[in-house]
Amino acid sequence: MDLKTQIQLLIDNAPRDGITPHLVSAIAPVLSAIALRLRHSQYYILQNSEENWVLTTLSNRANAGFEKRVIYAFPTIQDVSLISPAGLDPQMLAKIVPVTHILFQLVALEPVDSIVFLETPGKTTHTLEVKRSELQNLLQQQLKQQRSGKNIPPNIA
Repeated sequence: MDLKTQIQLLIDNAPRDGITPHLVSAIAPVLSAIALRLRHSQYYILQNSEENWVLTTLSNRANAGFEKRVIYAFPTIQDVSLISPAGLDPQMLAKIVPVTHILFQLVALEPVDSIVFLETPGKTTHTLEVKRSELQNLLQQQLKQQRSGKNIPPNIA
């Protein structure tokens, strides 16, 4: 599924509250730009039996007090077992999710610090991390740009 179709699905499935579809349209360029940096148009996300995405807490060996909460996005279903023993748990399910939908969800996933995208099937060495705080900053900049562009009268010349 191409990025344009993914974005359209996000817009189509957004709550019809008069705001959300417009917000999704406004942030679509940011979601697409990040998605273009990734190798795959969709990834597998490990979910528990309640369909919540599985969170992994990583600790820094050099700095014991530093922890980071991540969600892994896998290029193939076979790659799930490379990182997570939970991938072998029958209570867990790997669900394929379009990349723009993963990025969109990241904004709302409060306890999550980032999504780690595994880019090369069969390997854990080539990853791309998208930090939630950085994504939120980019989206806020995009929304500010959109708003400021609308404040300029069309007959300003």
